[in-house]
Amino acid sequence: MAEGEDDSPRDLGALVVPAAGGLVETGDLWEPYCLSDPGGGRVEPVSEFLRDLQAAGRPATTQRSYSLALLRWFRFTWAVDVPWDQATRTEARDFCRHLQLADKPGRQQAVPASVPGKRPASAKYAPSTVAHCETVCRSFYSYHLDAGTGPIVNPFPLARPGRANAHHNPMDPFPRQKAGLFRPRVPRRVPRQIPDSVFNELFARLPSHRDRALVAFWVSTGARASELLTALCSGADPGQQLITVIRKGSRAMQQLPASPDAFVWLRLYQQQMHGLVPAGPDDPLWWTLRRPFRPLGYHAARAMFDRANAAVGTGWSLHSLRHTAAYRLARDPAVPIVDVQWILGHQSLSTTQIYVTPTAEDVIDDVIAHHRRRAEEPPEPPEPTAADGYRPEALDVLFGRQQW
Repeated sequence: MAEGEDDSPRDLGALVVPAAGGLVETGDLWEPYCLSDPGGGRVEPVSEFLRDLQAAGRPATTQRSYSLALLRWFRFTWAVDVPWDQATRTEARDFCRHLQLADKPGRQQAVPASVPGKRPASAKYAPSTVAHCETVCRSFYSYHLDAGTGPIVNPFPLARPGRANAHHNPMDPFPRQKAGLFRPRVPRRVPRQIPDSVFNELFARLPSHRDRALVAFWVSTGARASELLTALCSGADPGQQLITVIRKGSRAMQQLPASPDAFVWLRLYQQQMHGLVPAGPDDPLWWTLRRPFRPLGYHAARAMFDRANAAVGTGWSLHSLRHTAAYRLARDPAVPIVDVQWILGHQSLSTTQIYVTPTAEDVIDDVIAHHRRRAEEPPEPPEPTAADGYRPEALDVLFGRQQW
């Protein structure tokens, strides 16, 4: 029952949101994902929204991310027995409250905080997850509001302007309001890089030439994991030391410079797979190492890197290799920051500038080194005065500046 029917606040503490419905991976190119309701039927309003996303050029990974956010919202509406097209601001507010305070469904497997590179698991939703759900739900209702298939008012409104435009000229257009009313503040997280000593140990644990080539390309080009995995044989140019990838957001083809070591490991891998897998210009560059040979996917590549992490006792992700490459480039004074922006494919320079900020580990190491240098410096002896009563030659002998 909705709050407005009896004017009593909803008891969110006693609310149980069952894991009803689910996300279905269809394998269909034209509809990669769809939501199913508790009865197993298709949630058609979400399917319509996903078709609109696909028409706007959003990849399947984005459609999956949006579907998971909408699945949380629909599970909430099913639990409070409010149809999606009759939801009000009250349901949207309670949904965001529920995400921020309630535990995540299912059993949580805690990750020890001592594992380097791995954030400890939490029973609560991360603020970034709550903010993402609010943004997705607001976009979902905006679409149906324009299409005339949803409520006449978006239950996820934008934030109140307050006095932000108190001195605004009424003849000028107002700036676009982007923040949602129920969007929580997301703390800014500084990306973490893999220390060189840990990276060398991880690299030594990689079992094959293919894995060494992949990691060498990731850490030298700064490409995203999915971008490098979709590279073609024609995209590798050892003579120019370039590899061509398709950017995740813009879908543009871009050549990225890589280290010479990466092409050495690539050549060894290609020689190992010669005659076993197709090697035409339009064939995938990366393949599985076991029969039947298939193009290497993200999950298999992540499992490869997870095995190396397990052998070392760390928990770094594939995306950490991109952060490591960005830090190495940004810390080199001979590489302009705009070049780093181009390599990483960032639209805004402010996104790239976070890699110029020193990490906590770097600051701690620098300060400890400062204290060590201070401790190793011999103290300057005080200048003798007549009131001290000591002869200068005696002080020279005392402080080791002269022998008897």
